[in-house]
Amino acid sequence: MQLNPPTVHRDFFGAPGALAVMVGTVSVVFTWYFACNETVGCQLPLTGPQWARVADGVRDYSGYLSPRALLYYVLWWAWLALLYFVLPGARVSGVRLRDGRQLVYPLNGLASLGATLAATAAVAAGYGRAPFLWIADHYFQLAVASLLFATAQALFVYLYSFRRAASPVMLALAGNSGNPLYDFFIGRELNPRIGRLDLKYFCELRPGIMGWMLLNASFAVKQHAQFGRVSNSMWLAIVPQLAYCVDTLLFERNVLTTMDIVTDGFGWMLSFGDLTWVPFMYSLQARFLAFRPVHHSAPATLLIALLAATSFLVFRLSNSEKNAFRTDPDAPRVRHLRYITTESGSRLLVSGWWGMARHINYTGDWFYGLAQCLATGFETPMTYFFSAYFLVLLLHRNYRDECKCRAKYKKDWVRYCELVPYLFIPYLI
Repeated sequence: MQLNPPTVHRDFFGAPGALAVMVGTVSVVFTWYFACNETVGCQLPLTGPQWARVADGVRDYSGYLSPRALLYYVLWWAWLALLYFVLPGARVSGVRLRDGRQLVYPLNGLASLGATLAATAAVAAGYGRAPFLWIADHYFQLAVASLLFATAQALFVYLYSFRRAASPVMLALAGNSGNPLYDFFIGRELNPRIGRLDLKYFCELRPGIMGWMLLNASFAVKQHAQFGRVSNSMWLAIVPQLAYCVDTLLFERNVLTTMDIVTDGFGWMLSFGDLTWVPFMYSLQARFLAFRPVHHSAPATLLIALLAATSFLVFRLSNSEKNAFRTDPDAPRVRHLRYITTESGSRLLVSGWWGMARHINYTGDWFYGLAQCLATGFETPMTYFFSAYFLVLLLHRNYRDECKCRAKYKKDWVRYCELVPYLFIPYLI
């Protein structure tokens, strides 16, 4: 079997779609900043004069190209890379690759978060709230710095994938099309590493996830500095996001079996997504509330908090059940679950959470994000972008999952779909 067969199917309609995604996502980052800020407010649809202000802001690159912000971003990335190497943590093997190897990964993301929180506390003790206010006030300069860094990193790993090595470089099955633009975007090499530093795994969990937490904290500090208090809406937005980030690092091992790590190459799509999109677009609710606080009534606060808590439980319990079953199907907590055995030897759950719907975890994930958007009230639809985007993302992931499973399990997948007919919500969708 050929180790790196040429890519047959190209996602996003190939190179034209890849270019459209790159231009489109970067345009969203710019538009959502210049059309949603404390000077102009946050209104949709944008009028002609508003679009003109966006265009003027984009043209005035001196306002957002900041060497200082770029330096701070590089130092942030380097700090977390240092922690990746020096902090203790279990070293575990990932899934078996096409060439039979299993790469080893350090599970010290939570320790890295602890060290970063300690360093942040030390900075706060020495300099007060000034560093946090600088971060909040220079949000967009930092976003552009992360974009430049992410693009440079993607270009590096693309060129690095052509290196001569003692053993063949394993490419992603989707990233060996021969088209430079498409392969740069989708990711040519499966697991690019610099020594022990696995760039894809590192970026998936460290700079963006922890940067998201730091941005949210900075916006809460800014709101307090401006208005003398942190609103209940701010807590409703950032506490669930903090819980999500901590949960991601607490269950760091689980990311090793995700599609991002197992099948996707590391190119611009993941580099930009991890370093720019996640921290700087997912913190939109906190950024909006920093200059436009919303004060919810007690019943509204309770309802939003209940939606967030319930959705998180669906997300976490369903994922935990799946991972426990994958690890040891005979463990006491999952051995009662019913499943079918496919011709390939895989077991597909047809009871428990995964008997309710084939992607029940996506349902919890989406409603969890919706709760965070509801924290911003109904003044503007711009703060609901996260919810709309996440819906598209999850539908696309669902499509990829269904195609992959249909090709892998064939008639067994048809049987499975008959036993678990719903995709997201039992008896509904």
